[in-house]
Amino acid sequence: MSARPFRVLGLQQIAIGGPSKAALRALWVDLLGVAVEGSFRSERENVDEDICAVGAGAARVEIDLMEPIDPAKAPRVHEPPLNHLGLWIDDLPAAVAWLTARGVRFTPGGIRKGAAGFDVCFIHPKGSAEAPHGGAGVLIELVAAPPSLVAAMDALAAAPAAE
Repeated sequence: MSARPFRVLGLQQIAIGGPSKAALRALWVDLLGVAVEGSFRSERENVDEDICAVGAGAARVEIDLMEPIDPAKAPRVHEPPLNHLGLWIDDLPAAVAWLTARGVRFTPGGIRKGAAGFDVCFIHPKGSAEAPHGGAGVLIELVAAPPSLVAAMDALAAAPAAE
């Protein structure tokens, strides 16, 4: 097996869906105090979402609160409620090529701009006959890490452990 040409640097986001963002906001924003930083709406992806975040810098993680524009249409962003998780990847094209060659199934659409402006692609929750490796029931978003995040994570890894 050849060396893996990419690294998973950390958690970029979790995406939570519900029939209505109001209930999600009541918990995450009103009660827990998570900051809303923006919004994203896409008819093609059938999603209306609030982009929230916790942490800062290399430790910042998005919490996307999503509701379907039309609950009867696909994709059904509210089913399951934990819709997907996103992982920071230091070299997204290399990761996709390497994983594809090893039978990982990706969703249609390839690498594209995501809601937060980073290049993304998704590992399908289920494998297929042609690509037997999926996300074991979980939709996984691979997100291209910006150079500043790669450098910050490299610096953290090189720092001596706190005692």
